[in-house]
Amino acid sequence: MRLLIAFFKLLRWPNLIFIILTQLLFYFCIYLPLYQLPQTYLLIWLIIGSVCIAGGGYIINDYFDLNIDKINKPEKNVLNTIINRRWAIVWHLVLSAIGIFATAMAVGLVKWYLIIANIFCVLLLWFYSTSLKRELLIGNFAISLLAAWTVLILFFSQVSFTEAFSTTNNNTLKFFRLAFLYGGFAFIISLIREAIKDIEDREGDAQYGCRTLPIYAGLRTTKIYISIWIVVLVASLVILQLYILQFSWFFAVLYCIVLIIAPLIYLLRQLRKANTIKDFSRLSALTKAIMLSGILSMIFFRLYF
Repeated sequence: MRLLIAFFKLLRWPNLIFIILTQLLFYFCIYLPLYQLPQTYLLIWLIIGSVCIAGGGYIINDYFDLNIDKINKPEKNVLNTIINRRWAIVWHLVLSAIGIFATAMAVGLVKWYLIIANIFCVLLLWFYSTSLKRELLIGNFAISLLAAWTVLILFFSQVSFTEAFSTTNNNTLKFFRLAFLYGGFAFIISLIREAIKDIEDREGDAQYGCRTLPIYAGLRTTKIYISIWIVVLVASLVILQLYILQFSWFFAVLYCIVLIIAPLIYLLRQLRKANTIKDFSRLSALTKAIMLSGILSMIFFRLYF
């Protein structure tokens, strides 16, 4: 039982639940109301693929970050304490292979480019763990793109690239806009959270030659960088709410203001005052809560479509 708990801890199971929840809500609240064409088989395989690839990515990240994590998060480390480090490589390869196989089962050869895209995701997670995360901002953008891909792969599993950017079909246009709306939200909120985590982990990162933004440019510059992305996200959401008001979606607007925009403004205020690791740990948790609120807002499309 102790080994099983450690394995799920290594997989970052709460983050995998986020992925599952995101894809389920996008399917049931956006895709199905628009198309009324159940694709349960495809959904199950895509979820398996996404979860396995992400889980494999978390494992390989911990494998290469073992020494850094001993400094930053010694209480959370399970490699070489409960799970032998050598098994991390095995599980990474097994889960990544299952993820690619599941993607192939979902889309077949017709949309072979999605299989290639997920192979690219596996490679990106490997290079993120070995080198990219230690470079200035590159690793943050890589992880944020992968967060957006969690939504976008469901879109492109239904709509071809040609159709996506040239269609005049009303439902496809709505599907396109909502996919990129939530993909964009996932991208920006992930950029914010990754930068906050970089501040949290700067002590261990500095000892092992990482060039993250807090180490390269300092705490003040990193706070300004995060603040800019928060302002961009808040401004985008405010404009979106003004657009939505014309459809009289009052509850959706109220939800967004109370549970997404207001917490983002609070995050911005608290960011200015934050100085300790505990402060930034709380901000990271708040960012995750905002991410969850954003995901749950998909429910309104099920109600209004």
